Amino acid sequence: MYILVVGGGKVGYYLAKSLLEAGHEVLVIEKEAAKSARLIDELGVNTLTGDGCEVSSLVQAGISRADVVVAVTGDDEDNLVVCQVARQKFNVRRTIARLNNPKNERIFRQLGIDVTVSSTELILSQIEQVIPARSLVHLLTLRNVGISFLEFEVLPDSPALGHPLRELDIPDDSILPLVIRDNKQAIIPHGDSVLQAGDQVIALTSEASEPALRRIITG
Repeated sequence: MYILVVGGGKVGYYLAKSLLEAGHEVLVIEKEAAKSARLIDELGVNTLTGDGCEVSSLVQAGISRADVVVAVTGDDEDNLVVCQVARQKFNVRRTIARLNNPKNERIFRQLGIDVTVSSTELILSQIEQVIPARSLVHLLTLRNVGISFLEFEVLPDSPALGHPLRELDIPDDSILPLVIRDNKQAIIPHGDSVLQAGDQVIALTSEASEPALRRIITG
């Protein structure tokens, strides 16, 4: 597989190293000559000193035969431009963009970027798993269709306690397909099911209804 990486900073360096070790063909585009030289000297990776936002640099890097283009610069706008050009002009089948500001995720998705990776969001998801007050954890987001899989713990002060699910006004585009009780009992809930404190609940919801679901379960 031929993978084109735009951005030769720390993220690009270690990404290229891992991809090379996995046996892939990799080329890195980096603006700064010093970073390009380091990649060549330390990794032996093919490197092009140039601007990955410019079509001429992408053509020189052989983007027409790239299986994947990964934009990992420190600038979200550059990462967006790289991925858009790769998709729209060169029909690269898979584009991945680094997000430095997670607030840009929605616009990236709307503009057709296949995958976005935000270190901020990854760290937050880990924090949420150990802070009871923030009991809602993202398991997976299907970015192209606006659907999220969530896991949350039912806390002792949850407003959902003591009420059958059918009375909780759960949004029509949200479902609770699985409840895990006492870390050992798997329950497929129905309208008469009543949540208990400590239950681990898996939810499937649209992004638009996620805030409402959060209020219903966590208050």
